[in-house]
Amino acid sequence: MPTTMTTPSIPLVVRRLSGDHEPQLVWTNERGGLTFQAGNRFVKWNPCTTGLDLELERLRLEWAIRWHPVPKVLDWGADDEAQWLVTAALPGEGAVMEPWRIRPLDAVRAIARGLRMLHDTLPVADCPFDWSVEARRSRCIHGERLLVPSIDRLVVCHGDACSPNTIIASDGSPAGHVDLGSLGVADRWADLAVASWSLEYNFGPGWEGEFFKVYGIERDEERISFYRLLWDSEGMIGLASYI
Repeated sequence: MPTTMTTPSIPLVVRRLSGDHEPQLVWTNERGGLTFQAGNRFVKWNPCTTGLDLELERLRLEWAIRWHPVPKVLDWGADDEAQWLVTAALPGEGAVMEPWRIRPLDAVRAIARGLRMLHDTLPVADCPFDWSVEARRSRCIHGERLLVPSIDRLVVCHGDACSPNTIIASDGSPAGHVDLGSLGVADRWADLAVASWSLEYNFGPGWEGEFFKVYGIERDEERISFYRLLWDSEGMIGLASYI
């Protein structure tokens, strides 16, 4: 029998933080975290049971915004039930939203350019956040069995470079990034492997070549395989979906 999806109720604190706007649910994850849009702001609400920490994302956003377009933090807080984080909307649309869903070539190119811009702009020496293999191993089910490849180039990685987290301006240029809760210093292939992997899920097969060409790098099968296995072992695939 088909299953019926139920729309989560809107928490009272989300209504308060939405002001005069009716909050619209735009994102949910399997742990119970919700994201709402209210006018030109987004309200993230995560119950304490998710194991996610919006304070970590707040700190990363407030650090990264000095060099790269990311959402401005407007409000945050917590109570016994949940945490919340309110951010200003970036100008543009997510790469998997209209009109980019039906313009996959333009979307893929913007995703690649945006990731290269992030990697080239955020200063590694000034970054206080770590997303290295060593920092992630404790969360990785198969971590002790993975042979770690050498570092290609250390950058400040996005930490969740899946397609939906690139915002694209109306002219097709990358406008910035969202969902930076795992941002930190790591080999750039930690982002590249996941960003390229996400393309097939969002746009269909055949886009990885264009992604790597626009980013400006040759495929590296060893590093791609390693970082995809690490990502999958952390249980990140399939945790969230758009409404």
